[in-house]
Amino acid sequence: MSRWEYFLKRLLLTVPVLFLVITFLFIMLRLGPLDPVAARLGPEASGADAQAMRERLGLDAPLWEQYVMFATDLLTLDGQSWVVQADRPVTSVIAGAAPPTLWLGFWAILLPLFIGIPLGFYAGLNPNSWGDYVASVSGIVWQAMPNFWLCVMLLAGLRQTQGGGWFGFDWYALGPELRSITGTPDLDFLRWGEPVGLPMPTAVDWGALAVDIKLILPPAIVLGSASIAAELRIGRTAMLETANANYVETAKAKGLTDRVIVWKHVFRNALIPLVPVISNEAFLLIGGSVIVEVIFNINGLGRIFFQAVIQGDLPLAGALLFMFTLIIIFLNILQDLLYTIIDPRVGYER
Repeated sequence: MSRWEYFLKRLLLTVPVLFLVITFLFIMLRLGPLDPVAARLGPEASGADAQAMRERLGLDAPLWEQYVMFATDLLTLDGQSWVVQADRPVTSVIAGAAPPTLWLGFWAILLPLFIGIPLGFYAGLNPNSWGDYVASVSGIVWQAMPNFWLCVMLLAGLRQTQGGGWFGFDWYALGPELRSITGTPDLDFLRWGEPVGLPMPTAVDWGALAVDIKLILPPAIVLGSASIAAELRIGRTAMLETANANYVETAKAKGLTDRVIVWKHVFRNALIPLVPVISNEAFLLIGGSVIVEVIFNINGLGRIFFQAVIQGDLPLAGALLFMFTLIIIFLNILQDLLYTIIDPRVGYER
């Protein structure tokens, strides 16, 4: 089987997966205890107003018709929010909430890559040393702490620093000054123009960029904490196994330097078990961003999804979950592609 035949097969298999997700969400929200009409009109609405709203939203139609309309709106990227941002197109709601979530996800992925993997490889190259013990114990302790608890503890600790509190520094005044350590980043540090007739960034406001980075770092550290610990532990194990492989002993016998052995032979093969860990970070980010964005008051996709689910906003919750599913399916296919690039032994014959 060629690479393109494999990808085509995977894409065709995504069709039933998407319809199963659509069906599950429809059943969960539509047949559950949540009433979008009550959430939109409030408890003081009259029976006539509630009935009129039900007819307007199509909730008085047979369930199979509601399911067809729901699935059609998702597949055609149509539909309007019922409750969270009433009568606003779901595409507009998602487009407005996506930048803060992408900014949070970018830093939540970047931090584990530059903290977890180097620490894991260092511990694997220096087994049974003090650095190995400190990194391993720290990874285990860090991974054992749940995100919601870390959010609360980090917020409490940073707020105690205001005015030079317990920790000897003021997080609010350290670097770019912040009025609040929670909230949504402005993300207006790019200056746009049309030098060649097309809109493109022409300058960067470094002060605004520093503020946005400082505001997003605490939630990004919390969101990426599980990935940091997982990459550290798996990276250490992979490095230990690879460093003791036969081909490494052969490279040493040939007289290759330690630098060449580590970077050419050990490092690349140690990355193989880390590929699913890195790609699976998106799964953690999608689920964890709901908790982190709610606690840190970030108006992103996670917080909007939480509001849509608890208020029975079927079109908005469905559109977000449909988008999350597409991202996860794409990352699974990308993971298979990365395997073939990193490890030439992996093919598509089976």
